[in-house]
Amino acid sequence: MKKISVLSVLLIISVMFLASCGGGSSNQGADDKTNENTQMSEQKAEPEQTPLEKQLALGEKIYKEKCIVCHQADAKGIEHAFPPLAGSDYLLEDPVRGIHQTLNGSNEEMVVNGKTYNAPMAPQVKTKEEAVAVINYVLKEFNGYTDDQLLTMKDAEDVEIDPLPIAPQTPQQQ
Repeated sequence: MKKISVLSVLLIISVMFLASCGGGSSNQGADDKTNENTQMSEQKAEPEQTPLEKQLALGEKIYKEKCIVCHQADAKGIEHAFPPLAGSDYLLEDPVRGIHQTLNGSNEEMVVNGKTYNAPMAPQVKTKEEAVAVINYVLKEFNGYTDDQLLTMKDAEDVEIDPLPIAPQTPQQQ
């Protein structure tokens, strides 16, 4: 008899505990939807990015997709293989040259911070907008440039995009 009493008491306590956790409320689903709507409206209320913020976000995306492999996450490069972009005297001396190289690649030997690099670099982007974005990201993120020191599209207006080499045609193609 005592076992049944103890089990009954435990059962009653368990039911009361579960009921107190809010599992039986009929407004639970409505409250969840209200919270979801509030969270969504708060997310939409975030201020729109400025043109510069959008540009830097694009530059970061390009850097992380294409540049990071050689120049590394910290932009310090790989010694004797790929030059650093962080603290790079070569880049900081002429950032517009960085736009040209990002668009057209580079096969030239270069001396960066006193070390010689001669690994070729393929073109990384297709537009001046992308090139300016990634160079500005590097200048700001890894070299401490302030917003007013960054490049503009006007800085890129004289940079020419090299045409892709035309493959020689075989007699069958002519």
